[in-house]
Amino acid sequence: MAAKGKVTGIIANLITVEVHEPVKQNEICFVDVKGVKCKAEVIKVIGKTAYAQVFESTRGLKVGNEVEFTGQLLEVKLGPGMLSRNYDGLQNDLNKMQGVFLKAGDYTNPLEDEKEWDFKPLVKAGDEVQAADWIGEVKEGWIPHKIMVPFSHKGKARIKSIVEAGKYKTKDTVAVISDENGNDTELNMFMHWPVKIAVTNFKNKPRPFKIMETGMRTIDTINPIAEGGTGFIPGPFGCGKTVLQHALSKNAEADLIIVVACGERANEVVEIFEEFPELDDPRTGRKLMERTIIICNTSNMPVASREASVYTGMTIAEYYRAMGLKVLLLADSTSRWAQALREMSNRLEELPGPDAFPMDLSAVIANFYSRAGFVNLHNGKTGSITFVGTVSPAGGNLKEPVTESTKKAARCFYALNQERADGKRYPAIDPLESYSKYLEYQEVQDYLEKKIEKGWVDKVLSVKDTILRGMEARDQINILGDDGVPIDYHITFNKAEVIDFIILQQNSFDKIDASCSLDRQRYMLNMVKEICDTDFSFDHFEEVSTYFKKLIQMLREMNYSEFQSDKFKDMEKQARELIATKRSQT
Repeated sequence: MAAKGKVTGIIANLITVEVHEPVKQNEICFVDVKGVKCKAEVIKVIGKTAYAQVFESTRGLKVGNEVEFTGQLLEVKLGPGMLSRNYDGLQNDLNKMQGVFLKAGDYTNPLEDEKEWDFKPLVKAGDEVQAADWIGEVKEGWIPHKIMVPFSHKGKARIKSIVEAGKYKTKDTVAVISDENGNDTELNMFMHWPVKIAVTNFKNKPRPFKIMETGMRTIDTINPIAEGGTGFIPGPFGCGKTVLQHALSKNAEADLIIVVACGERANEVVEIFEEFPELDDPRTGRKLMERTIIICNTSNMPVASREASVYTGMTIAEYYRAMGLKVLLLADSTSRWAQALREMSNRLEELPGPDAFPMDLSAVIANFYSRAGFVNLHNGKTGSITFVGTVSPAGGNLKEPVTESTKKAARCFYALNQERADGKRYPAIDPLESYSKYLEYQEVQDYLEKKIEKGWVDKVLSVKDTILRGMEARDQINILGDDGVPIDYHITFNKAEVIDFIILQQNSFDKIDASCSLDRQRYMLNMVKEICDTDFSFDHFEEVSTYFKKLIQMLREMNYSEFQSDKFKDMEKQARELIATKRSQT
């Protein structure tokens, strides 16, 4: 029998409940608000008092109202039919809801129980299986959706029976398994899993060893992110975080995209709903939305559901990773998630940390980021979750607690620079503030040397050094004036400009330049590196700027031309002839 309790205190959407029966942390309960059953989650239990965060507005709730506990944790329903869906943080299908505003207590089924799927068995009677093993397959869009033994299953089991290939509903029994004690369990096409418990049904989880190609030079070349890696993008408003995420979604080497709009303003969330269905998928030639799941919580929704949304997104990502897929999980913005944690911590009257965030903020963020990763499955296949979150630091302050805590957990740091954004130098990723710790991994270095060329990491570090020297030269020129510094300062500065315009900047609206293959990135970096290593001779500083502007324009035309096309080769020839005219003969 379900436990019941009475509301004894209300602080916004945090309620205290007196209960005389056992309840668990993260257990779901329903509180009666004006006759409507509103979902809540237990976040703390002290003696007979349970603290619960309500996922709805608590307006009209009174002390003494009844609370009914379900015995279940906050969980999601996982099965075929999730692709192309728009969910809220509790996995309610927003397309099934009516009206302009969401109604309290209105919860929808995230899957289509009555839809029939073409099921193909992958095992036979007598086969031994365990949790997360594949027993069948259905076609979900163009993705082969694996039907698995539930993650909650303990120990080994044998297939007692499995249906033949044919059309079945998600709720139909497709297999029966017998555990080691002889107990039978009927399996259908869906399962439930608690969102705050990581899925660990895999063989092992090695360190990421190969990079995930994103098609963006400033990431792949300068600060690559590994497949199964973690990164985050902090930056002030208007620096291009959303466009950057769109570019990653379109061009990244991923099978599936999950976008979590966590606590963003409603108009920005609406833009995601409007723009994503219109984006073309360069990999399939179809619409990007066909392999995308959107989970959204706007800033005016209760903070509790905002906090749940990132966990919902990660759990769905873990489900698809168990199918051997490469999943890209994007969260915008994790700052809003941290703010939700702060609000609940304050209402619980916990000891505040810096800027009133919870004392364990770093641990919570690190624990969440650790759920991403590259895994080896029991059947020899591999899967990965690459997680990239955005952070919106107040006033662009990169020293605030959320940014600092995320820095400790994420391996890649892509700092957006207001000055670069104002100068229309997109993507506005600062090449010196940003970093990728994956470049320090020996296995990643070995992969890059094998995939691209020998000495690649050293070449990238040399280019970064040239950028730094160029910025130092620019500062000296600004202080002392154009004619107050040696010509070498102007040459150094303009060499850094060549790297900026040709490698760092990229036009996401150009059909060719929007995505750059690794082979092309290698070719262009080698050419730019060759220019940076060349000794030039000029008679006057005014010649330097004019010369390099002309050279940059030729190289940009190469970026806008099909790789190794006649136009590409012609522009390269002209550029090399121009370089020869000013190459120092000494």
